[in-house]
Amino acid sequence: MGEAVEILLPTKESSLINGGIDQTVEQNGHQECCWYEEEIDDDLKWSFALNSILHRGVTEYQEIALLDTKHFGKALLIDGKMQSAEIDEFVYHENLIHPALIYHPNPKKVFIMGGGEGSAAREALKHKNVEKVVMCDIDQEVVDFCRRYLKANLEAFNNERLHLIINDAKIELERREEKYDVIVGDLADPVEGGPCYQLYTKSFYSGVLKPKLNHNGIFVTQAGPAGVLTHKEVFSSIYNTLKHVFKYVTAYTAHIPSFVDTWGWVMVSISSSLNASFTYENNLLTSYNQSSVLLNEKHVYTEESARFIHGHGKAYHG
Repeated sequence: MGEAVEILLPTKESSLINGGIDQTVEQNGHQECCWYEEEIDDDLKWSFALNSILHRGVTEYQEIALLDTKHFGKALLIDGKMQSAEIDEFVYHENLIHPALIYHPNPKKVFIMGGGEGSAAREALKHKNVEKVVMCDIDQEVVDFCRRYLKANLEAFNNERLHLIINDAKIELERREEKYDVIVGDLADPVEGGPCYQLYTKSFYSGVLKPKLNHNGIFVTQAGPAGVLTHKEVFSSIYNTLKHVFKYVTAYTAHIPSFVDTWGWVMVSISSSLNASFTYENNLLTSYNQSSVLLNEKHVYTEESARFIHGHGKAYHG
């Protein structure tokens, strides 16, 4: 991973450079700036006040940065999009991991697609009956970055039940003979040109992932923004795509303050024995309109018809 690039004094004409961040002056070994700004749509942005940019770089696959925000603590960004913030990342990761591991009668083997920061593995390892957690992230540099800077997950990274694999999750699942009780999609948002949007497609779910689930197996994935104004971006499409592959599908949401939005997850099973444990889709959504969109969504996520999360972010002095 490249270290911080040449320090630039900000000007009105300064543009995005090497990772979506405008550099400013350096103090105490950290690059100082005032705001992080993320573009949500062509006519919508939100901003967070910063103490500093702690680190940034560009890997083979994506841009990565660690920001010290005034309101949310340390924040991890990938490709200019907020991935998690110190103060509330537990909301995302607890919702991602615990429902599936609670609903499953006896989860012993867990496979995490992505999850490079280690937080999903941390939550999975809290379950004493889990014997093995395979965390497969494509980007060694992101994993190394998170192990170095995100101290909250050091214990998880050092846990003997964690098996860390650096590989494309699709390739890794295809080559493995073993099946899993729970498979987790802790992937970056489907960003155009990003490394993982193909792992949200119908062909991947049906041809690669489903055969790797045990007979009581559960798959759960993060599914992007699910707010009143944002749930049509990818959330409803991911939900509908999974309904074309699995019989038992449920969607649920929670508000994440640092994302400034409601976030969505979709959980599925191939077994009717878990039917009684599942709370069906519109019971978990607070908006009648959102429930109607999920039930009436027709779009199926494929390589040719992919939907993407809009925008990019930058940090600037102003």
